Amino acid sequence: MNPNESYQDRYNRAVEKVEEIRAFYNHAIIYVVINILLIAVNYYHNEWSFIWFIFPLLGWGIGLAAHGFGTFGGNPLTNEKWKERKIKEILEKEENNI
Repeated sequence: MNPNESYQDRYNRAVEKVEEIRAFYNHAIIYVVINILLIAVNYYHNEWSFIWFIFPLLGWGIGLAAHGFGTFGGNPLTNEKWKERKIKEILEKEENNI
């Protein structure tokens, strides 16, 4: 947190983060509902003789996982907080060695 940052700036950033999380949850709910429908259509159409629903399930699942990583910072190498912590850690080590 930046001490020079105003309350309004922090509030706006928090609102944006909440909207981003909300969008991810909406995406996840739509993913589940649509894929349940695709599974039902696949079963009633050919009774598992060809399991085609797995292709959109996996493809869309990869997109949903990427959305989740982007929303919740799942990859530590691209997470800004992780970068800041590592920078502080390195600076502290250098200060202790002086």
